[in-house]
Amino acid sequence: MSSSTNHQKTGFAFFLIAFLFFLWGFAHNLDPILIPHLKRSFALTTTQSTLVDSSVFIAYFLMALPAGLAIKKWGYQNCIILGLLLFSVGCFLFIPAANLQSYSFFLVALFVIACGLTFLETSANPYASALGTPETSTQRLNLAQSFNGLATALAPVIGARVILTRSYSDTELSAMSESLRMQALASEASSVKLPYLILGMILLIIAIIFKLIKLPQINYKTSHHQKSQSIFHAFKHRHLTWAVVAQFFYVGAQVCIFSLFILYATQVASLPEIQAADYLGVCGIALLIGRFLGTFFMRFVAPNRLLTLYAGINVFLCLIAIMAHGLITVYAIVLICFFMSIMFPTIFALGIKNLGADTEYGSSLIIMSIVGGALLPRLFGYLSDVTGSIQVGYFVPLLSFIVIVIYGLYGYKSAPTKKDTGPTLVSFSH
Repeated sequence: MSSSTNHQKTGFAFFLIAFLFFLWGFAHNLDPILIPHLKRSFALTTTQSTLVDSSVFIAYFLMALPAGLAIKKWGYQNCIILGLLLFSVGCFLFIPAANLQSYSFFLVALFVIACGLTFLETSANPYASALGTPETSTQRLNLAQSFNGLATALAPVIGARVILTRSYSDTELSAMSESLRMQALASEASSVKLPYLILGMILLIIAIIFKLIKLPQINYKTSHHQKSQSIFHAFKHRHLTWAVVAQFFYVGAQVCIFSLFILYATQVASLPEIQAADYLGVCGIALLIGRFLGTFFMRFVAPNRLLTLYAGINVFLCLIAIMAHGLITVYAIVLICFFMSIMFPTIFALGIKNLGADTEYGSSLIIMSIVGGALLPRLFGYLSDVTGSIQVGYFVPLLSFIVIVIYGLYGYKSAPTKKDTGPTLVSFSH
């Protein structure tokens, strides 16, 4: 097979993988719409509403290691298909959850979706990183994550107009009789059925496409002395351990900011929900622009240095979100989203660098650290409920960005090894 033909097929494979980034980005960024929607429908506290995030990100912790083992046994492509199917099943579960008016059922549906996303992310992140030369792996992963940023911009705007349009104000609900109030809340809950039904059907079609095509395989060339022994062996890579910690705090910070943005904007800046959702879409646009610009800047600035700079700026912006009032706080959060843009892919790419045969385990460990998205928003919600101010919760992202500054300055460094020659693509034909 000629090198030009192989390059074209590699480019097509990268496009397909990048589209997966869009899909899970869209699913994740419907959650900030679900949180205020379910909070009102089930009369939840802020802390209780964060169970939406907990149910999603606990799945990452539980399923990431099985996903890594499955990739070793069945390969990247089969695990992508499995992830798409689980993702689809979770979407379909929204229909009985809405019919039964059960918050617990919604959480189960979100958990199943997240199990599918775990397989997708554990597969797609290292795969996108490996589709090219090792020297440009960080830029390549940032480019793929730009599709995730596009979904971050679109999902809140679309989701708000589909899910939040039937919402009733607290005044309207309090004026209703008990039976009418139950009917009104049931009507609100039913608004989630159509978008998740459509998304589930799209995912089934995409799973069939991935079954019909053939993606290039990836091998990691290592000497006979270096073998993937166990998950504990992977932890011997110091920079991987640091990446797990940094990703835990980054994802926790991101989920706090995005998932609780509408609650924050309506309370601190007095914005209506639909307008707050539009600003959340602006946050997604900022994230998207940041990823494209970050990919460009990394041609001239080392990824760890850019990561450190961006995290340091976000520490300052979090202080504004804590102490200021009005629209300036919303603008500060938009800027936080811009400077968060490169963090997940950069931490991930630096974390799996030079892992060789431990790459699948390393990928699983970093994906497991996404459990930060389950735990830190709970702390954010608790601080908000206890103090009566959602702004106080921003101390959680502030602390998280400080940890990322430390990672960018110190923790990213990997020990060079001659035994690792990086990932290689295997021919499309067998």
